[in-house]
Parts: sequence; structure tokens; C-alpha cells
Amino acid sequence: MTELRIRQAVRALLVTDADEIMLVRFEFTKGTVWSTPGGGLEPGEDHLTALHRELVEEVGLSAPTVAHHVWNREHITPHMDGRYDGQRDRYYLVPTERFDATPVLSWEQLRAENLYEIRWWTFDEVEAATAAGTLFAPRRLGMLLRSLSGQLASHEPIDTGI
Repeated sequence: MTELRIRQAVRALLVTDADEIMLVRFEFTKGTVWSTPGGGLEPGEDHLTALHRELVEEVGLSAPTVAHHVWNREHITPHMDGRYDGQRDRYYLVPTERFDATPVLSWEQLRAENLYEIRWWTFDEVEAATAAGTLFAPRRLGMLLRSLSGQLASHEPIDTGI
């Protein structure tokens, strides 16, 4: 049996004290998914280096304070370019004040990565949108966010499921 080709990736949970999270909207052939900013590791990068690069590229945030690694998510689904069979995400909590996203990448470059929108959501909005059928990654994002509320202390990362 052939070993799966898993892309290593990193994601940021940009969370405010007001229980808001910045999410990005991806458009894929199979549908729309709201997720956290982040992306794949480049050759030779570690997770934190990739996280800082991705935050600058996608939302224009440089030198954030990263609290800790909180979640892991692995999903097996072929990437559109055919290079990977799935992805393994590490999620890092990044407490922040609300800011306006100013990506370093152009919208043309972001769209080439299937990213079409960036916006802040309240935790309540994520839960309501989930109930209404909006797709988030991870699927149970609203519930997972509630478990983070007010928790800046480090703990063992949990598996989010798909």
C-alpha cells in the first residue's frame, strides 16, 4: 500500500478578549469553507516560522504573541493540485486585539490559494452559522472556541476531528 502524502500546515486562532475570531473564506469546487488563517510549511520551515509568515501574507499581522499549540487536525482529502492526499494542521492560539486585515499578498494571489474573504466573527455567530449549515474547519469550531474562552494557560493540544 502506498503511504499517504500529508501536507504539514499551521493555523492561527486569532482571538480577542471579546470572544471574536478572525476567519478566512475558502472557495473550493466542493463548496465554501470558513477556516482560520494559515497554510502549509515551506521546505525547511518549522511550525512557528510558517505561522508568522502566513499571518503576514494573509492578514498583515507581524510579530504576534503566540500563546501555545492548542489543537491538531488531520483530514484526508486530495488537494486540487494532486500533490497531497490530506493535511495535518497545528493550531496555535494567538490572543490579539481586533485589527483590520491588510494582507501582504494581493487578492489575486490569495484567490489563487482559494481565499476570498477575511472577517471577524463572534463565537456566537460561528455557533449560529454552524446550526444554519455554514461549513467551518474544523467542523465543530464553535464548540471548540468555547473551550478556549478565557484560557491562556498552556495545556496538551486536543484533536479537533474533521
